[in-house]
Amino acid sequence: MLTGFFAPTTGHARVAGFDAAEQALALRRMIGYLPENVVLYPDMRVGNFLTFCAQLRRMPVARRTERLASTIRDCGLQEVTERLIGTLSKGYRQRVGLAQAMLHDPEVLILDEPTVGLDPRQIVEIRDLIRGLRGRTTVLLSTHILAEVSMTCDRVVIIDRGRVVAEDSADALSRRTQGSDQTLVRVDGPADAVHTALCNLPDVQEVIRTATTAGEDGYTFVIRTTAGESARKAVAAAVVGHGWGLLEVRPVAPSLEDLFLRLVPHEDTGTAH
Repeated sequence: MLTGFFAPTTGHARVAGFDAAEQALALRRMIGYLPENVVLYPDMRVGNFLTFCAQLRRMPVARRTERLASTIRDCGLQEVTERLIGTLSKGYRQRVGLAQAMLHDPEVLILDEPTVGLDPRQIVEIRDLIRGLRGRTTVLLSTHILAEVSMTCDRVVIIDRGRVVAEDSADALSRRTQGSDQTLVRVDGPADAVHTALCNLPDVQEVIRTATTAGEDGYTFVIRTTAGESARKAVAAAVVGHGWGLLEVRPVAPSLEDLFLRLVPHEDTGTAH
């Protein structure tokens, strides 16, 4: 609906001041769009395809030349401009799709699952490319890969069944949604006894034993409390007081996956942006 492809059944959506349904053509001049399954012409060369996209947008020749050069450079396509799109890797095809979306220097860039299907190296490259747009344009990133949100986005919106259930920065959402503080502690001592001792501390809401990284000594626990730094001091004092080895104690922030599961308890009904 925000890109003008579908009209809302009720209500209105505005992007860059334009009504998405009533001013769809004017809106499309202001936005760039990378769909999840980007459609490219496999028999066209990269440079020719981007030139064709610029012509479709009726860009003046002088501006077209400058934007083609800068976009190809920003998207790292210099080495493949003469290659047929059909011969490119998935990562490069995604770069071409992103290039056509940002070619006209849009005010708003809408990206739908931009890293889906990419290998780890390609994901890092596309993520860095998106982050490089910060300050130049507004980027709306829609994804179910929540790690991408925390590594890329300044602001998070969680939608469940078409309704916004949370909106804030990732850090602020963590503080507001969790309603508590989390501490990781690694102890060289009997696991069951350590767990019991930690559970009996004041202000402790929950103690979870987690997997210890290979090669590390002791047992690792995550403790949810309402006391913050004072709780960490109490944890350290309790471990030392029992004569166990205190190997590590530090605060940990809940992940976006944790927040999502707390806000959207049922499966397969939410999308994070």
